[in-house]
Amino acid sequence: MQATLKPTLIDKENISTLNFRTKTSIQQHPQLMQQIKKATRLGNGYRGKVLIYFEDDNGLKCVSTTIWAHGVKYICLKGGVWIPIRRIVEIKSFHM
Repeated sequence: MQATLKPTLIDKENISTLNFRTKTSIQQHPQLMQQIKKATRLGNGYRGKVLIYFEDDNGLKCVSTTIWAHGVKYICLKGGVWIPIRRIVEIKSFHM
């Protein structure tokens, strides 16, 4: 994650109002898929929350939430909210 950018903290419920239409190239953490898998296990096994840093069409965002599932292109958060993996910068947790 780029240290110079400050993410906007948002609520999980507001993610569905964000746009991910622009095709953009972002710098992702080199072990992002490992982070996603660990965060999914944490969410399903312990209901543990993580910080997800991602970019929508307007800039860097951060959300504290639980990841329930992941696929090839998206992660699913508690409540049926989806974020495209191609827009995730990194995932942080105290348990990772």
